[in-house]
Amino acid sequence: MTMETEGENHTVKALNLLRTRICGTTFIFKDSPDSNYSKLKFMISSSVAEACNNSILLLGPRGSGKIAVLDLVIQDLLIQFPDSISVVRLSGLLHSDDISAFKEIARQLCMEHQLLFSKAASSDDNSQFMVAVLKECGLAHKTVIFILDEFDLFAQGKQRLLYSLLDAMQSVSSQAVVLGISCRLDADQLLEKRVRSRFSHRKLLFLPPSVEDSQRLLVHMLTLPIDSSLPSDYAVEFNRKVQNIIDDRRFKEIFDKYLSYDSSVKHLLRFLYCAVSHMDLQIGFLSRENFETAFSSIQRQPKLECLRNCSILELYILVCMKRLEVKEQNLCNFNTVMKEYKIIHDSFQTSDYYARNVCLRAFEHLIHRELICFTDNRGHSLSAEFRPVKLLISSAELHQGLKAYQSCPAILQKLIEREV
Repeated sequence: MTMETEGENHTVKALNLLRTRICGTTFIFKDSPDSNYSKLKFMISSSVAEACNNSILLLGPRGSGKIAVLDLVIQDLLIQFPDSISVVRLSGLLHSDDISAFKEIARQLCMEHQLLFSKAASSDDNSQFMVAVLKECGLAHKTVIFILDEFDLFAQGKQRLLYSLLDAMQSVSSQAVVLGISCRLDADQLLEKRVRSRFSHRKLLFLPPSVEDSQRLLVHMLTLPIDSSLPSDYAVEFNRKVQNIIDDRRFKEIFDKYLSYDSSVKHLLRFLYCAVSHMDLQIGFLSRENFETAFSSIQRQPKLECLRNCSILELYILVCMKRLEVKEQNLCNFNTVMKEYKIIHDSFQTSDYYARNVCLRAFEHLIHRELICFTDNRGHSLSAEFRPVKLLISSAELHQGLKAYQSCPAILQKLIEREV
């Protein structure tokens, strides 16, 4: 084998190692004893080992690693307690109403325990079946872990599912852990008094990393191990070049600009993967140009291009929805948007005020452009103005789009700057 071929093999090994790290969450979230991974694993494993009930909320913005950390913990616990854990997963986007939630719980429990599932069973039947299974699992020293994604959506309405779950856990014969995942930091405050009194009030907060934390994560992800199958001199040189890139002024400008769009872990890993994929295999080392190319390729955002073609009225609607989101009204409808629109008009006496029917057409146009969307598929019989919707564009993207919009009213830019 020639020296050139050996060098290429080392480069390919290094590239595969970096890609494996970036795509696998283990290397990212298991590195610290004080991490949320360690805390969550301790909470759940203690509940399983001591046969006690628990309820925990994982709170933080999208992309901060809530589900990734939880999946790692569940994988480890299934190995540690192979016959003592049963997992039921629900999503608030699919199962927020009681009927579908109890039906899905019954279906998953039947699959887990090899029982016959009845599609014709009523909601009450499924609820009673869930309580009975929890008692049987308690007697068999088996813990049922309920994972409720988009937890805040389950907190709407009568909250019968949450009450039934937490009330069943008050019995010494039941054995379960309820894990709620939500982007709303006040998710526990949405609970009714009867539900809140049965909740354990344990919370883990997932925050986007700071600029310094992001730089440390970048070094952690890109540093090659010296004691591996890679030649030590190659690994040392590779790590030296990575450190030189990170210390470079132009790279810091690119990195800071990238983080200003979205500082979440998920977004950072996407940037790293793109940069690593552009590494020249013949050279065998990363360069600043790899990161510049990654930044340019990711910088193109279809949502920003959609904003350039929006009307002034549509921009007003988007800003109104963003203001409602900041006020922690993540779910709203056309009527609440119109109230916010009137508040802006009355406060600043803007000349851009349109009739309600014109606003409704603009609202529907934004749905068609997929800048906003309906939150469920259960309201086809309702008029569009009454159906709940949510915003599909971030504050940073909206702010950037308004700055690039030539005829954007100054008041809109001022309003959105307060929210960024």
